[in-house]
Amino acid sequence: MTTDASIPETAVLPTEECWRLLRGDSVGRLAVWVNDHPEIFPINYKVDHESLVFRTGAGTKLASALGKLVALEADGADTDGGVAWSVVVKGPATALTRTPELLGSVGQLLFPWETGPKDHFLRIVPESVSGRRFKIAAPLTWGGPLDEATRAGLE
Repeated sequence: MTTDASIPETAVLPTEECWRLLRGDSVGRLAVWVNDHPEIFPINYKVDHESLVFRTGAGTKLASALGKLVALEADGADTDGGVAWSVVVKGPATALTRTPELLGSVGQLLFPWETGPKDHFLRIVPESVSGRRFKIAAPLTWGGPLDEATRAGLE
């Protein structure tokens, strides 16, 4: 963990920095509304012209995202530097046509972790992009008792 006073507790990231971080990552969590409750799905995505593209198979994720407002959250950490970041993109998810151009460009770069057919490509067109960077707090500053696993890792 860091104690560098030059790193602010929390910093709001400019949009350009959010896109830079998203381009450097490929895994996020897609938040959708399913019937009467929220659901979150891990997805692999790629940035394409300041929008996000992911692929999925038929099912709950596709039915709940297609044509609806969704949110995608991605995050990362530099544990050696003691700094983490989080970016949230919100906007409608629209279907993309499977063209040779799509499959030859961004489609080649999408590697889902789960096996099975992922024949549907969706694009999240951002209505908002927000992010923040923050220092990773040392466990002893969390203000509560540590569980045995955390305590063992500090000894």
